[in-house]
Amino acid sequence: MLRANQIRAARALLNWSQSELVEKSGLSLTTIRRMEDDKIGPERSSAGNVAAVIKIIEEAGITFLSEGEQAQGGPGVRMSK
Repeated sequence: MLRANQIRAARALLNWSQSELVEKSGLSLTTIRRMEDDKIGPERSSAGNVAAVIKIIEEAGITFLSEGEQAQGGPGVRMSK
C-alpha cells in the first residue's frame, strides 16, 4: 500500500513541487495535498487517483518499495536504475 510519505519522498527525489505533480498527473492540488497528508493519505483516495500518481512518478524514474523489500525496514522509494 502506497503511503503519504512515499509520495513526498518521491517528489523530493525528483525535485518536484506539489504543483508539478498536479500538472503531470492531471489531479487537483487538493487531491495531491490529501494524498500527502499523513492523517488522510492515499488510502482515502480513489484507486484511479492513486494509480495516476504511481504511474507518473514511476515513469519519471522512481521505484516504490514495499515493507521489507530490498532491505529491512518499512516502505520507501529509490531512484530506478
